[in-house]
Amino acid sequence: MNRNDQQFMAQKIRTQYMEKQSTKLDDLRELDSRVKRPANVFAYTFGSISAVVMGAGMSLVMTDIGAIVGIASAMIPGIAIGVVGLGMALLTYPMYKGILNSRKKKYGAEIIKLSESIINK
Repeated sequence: MNRNDQQFMAQKIRTQYMEKQSTKLDDLRELDSRVKRPANVFAYTFGSISAVVMGAGMSLVMTDIGAIVGIASAMIPGIAIGVVGLGMALLTYPMYKGILNSRKKKYGAEIIKLSESIINK
């Protein structure tokens, strides 16, 4: 390994131990993620749960799991559970947009102010 490679590796390792200074752009990225993260977590979680509920209803209708569980006629409960899951899935996006818009209102002025200071340097 030549001298330049050694210096490069030493600098790379050194930067891992240096204290990182926060810039305005880092602060802006953090605010942006603070706006979007709760809405995304909700959408993924609620959407996944609704898909599982809808799948459970479909399983009751299409297989003999109902008979194994002890339900004589699983068609009606299966359809009901599937429709509930479908309704939940359909509500996921409007609820996501509602959460996102409320977070944008909460942090919007701060994000605009910070982005203006970055743009108009």
